[in-house]
Amino acid sequence: MVAARQAFAEGRREEAELLIREHLKSDPEDASGAKVLADIAVVCGAVREAEIFFKRALLLAPGYHEARLSLVMLLNRLQREKEAMALLEHVLAREPDHLAALSLKAGILAHQRRLSEADRLFRKLLARHPNSAMSWVNYAFLLKTNNRLDDSVVAYRKALALERSNGPAWWGLANLKTVRFNSADVAVMRASLAQADATDDQRLHLHFALGKALHDFGDFAAAFENYREGNRIRRSQFRYDSIEITDDVRKVERVFTPALIAKRSGVGAQDRDPIFIVSMPRSGSTLVEQILASHPLIEGTEELYDVERIARELGGEGPAGAYLDNMIATSPEKLHAMGERYLTLTKDRRKTSRPFFTDKMPNNWKFVGLINFILPNAKIIDVRRHPLGCGFANFTQNYNWGINFSYDLVDIGKFYRDYVRQMKHFDCVMPGRVHRIFYENLVDNFEVEVRRLLDHLGLPFDEACLNFYQNKRAVYTPSSEQVRRPINRDGMDKWRHYEPWLTPLKEALGKVLDEYPAVPADISSER
Repeated sequence: MVAARQAFAEGRREEAELLIREHLKSDPEDASGAKVLADIAVVCGAVREAEIFFKRALLLAPGYHEARLSLVMLLNRLQREKEAMALLEHVLAREPDHLAALSLKAGILAHQRRLSEADRLFRKLLARHPNSAMSWVNYAFLLKTNNRLDDSVVAYRKALALERSNGPAWWGLANLKTVRFNSADVAVMRASLAQADATDDQRLHLHFALGKALHDFGDFAAAFENYREGNRIRRSQFRYDSIEITDDVRKVERVFTPALIAKRSGVGAQDRDPIFIVSMPRSGSTLVEQILASHPLIEGTEELYDVERIARELGGEGPAGAYLDNMIATSPEKLHAMGERYLTLTKDRRKTSRPFFTDKMPNNWKFVGLINFILPNAKIIDVRRHPLGCGFANFTQNYNWGINFSYDLVDIGKFYRDYVRQMKHFDCVMPGRVHRIFYENLVDNFEVEVRRLLDHLGLPFDEACLNFYQNKRAVYTPSSEQVRRPINRDGMDKWRHYEPWLTPLKEALGKVLDEYPAVPADISSER
């Protein structure tokens, strides 16, 4: 067990799994061994196996709160929040002041947009655990989400006063995008990185934050080195193979033919409610969502996982792209039922009576063909940003989980290339079905592009869409602070400072880079 835990901590997951399984042969009722297997499965993305092993651990040891809370985090990722909340209540009924359980419950309340309840619970938690640095970090994120930027900064600084080397707190400040670090901050981050006992998790957060700080100081070479090191650490923590995405795109081209599209035309659920916003991450999709959510007829929800969930159900036990193997044989009746299931799953996310709602899950570009079959009247918007601007923005963003292509410039380039290739296929086989917005055009010709977008949706123009930054709704993505300011070019050309180091990205993009609409060079607003 000790050797297995050590191997897992050092990233040697296959060795850890072999050791644990060998241990469980002699002690099959060891709940901690089942939990370690579950932890390994989580890191490898095997969510079904992880759930089974967590539940096995709890069956063997019903009072094993650590396993129960790990299962809560997994279910929360899968947006199975009701199940997660029931497990939390089980813990809190026995230990009302349990720090981790209270924190997780507050986080789920926030994600359910029950922000007032989450705020009250965080304040209760911090009254009982005022010296918990990570509780201040989590509260700071809630405050940011709820557009209380100054309070968020104060909360992050309280966390750092308790624990000056707290990587997530430093990254949280950096991720606000509006905080400029000073030389004292840089000195503390560098000293924290130099500590011999700094964990990989601390280091990667510190590297990303320090990269942002050094960018603000204009030291782009040093900033890039910190971004590169943070990405190197994060990339070592999971398995990612870009060829799997490429293979899925090729399969999409074989499956979604003009003949099949004509055969399945109009068979899904007929509702017009959903507006899907697909894109690469860091492309401007949050801006488009905020614009639409400012329209009196459209509710902005968030990034919903329900299309991918339906695709996985269709694909059985296989990976996300396995649904493609069953797509041709899926009956019109089942496609209609899948559309109705999507509408049922998303109903809990809708908090208003507005007739339309946005589903801003960037990764849904992978499922455009499926969306077209199960929801033929839904609108699909593709937001596109310059490959180097978008690619480098992903490289500088430390995501919590799930965006596994973003920690290597070559992987980013290949992912962008596959995304463009698949969207081009649907432009050919379903002409006019997808409305495309180029981020740079949106910034430079704002009202024209907004009117064009609303025309595509068949909705009347509303002045509130131009004043999107006045919308007080909660925003959960890294762009939350950027969409609370009027339209601007800030950050658009940040990548130009780093062009000497972007050759791997350019080579991976190939002709996609050359084919992107020309964008004028303008770095006057970005430093």
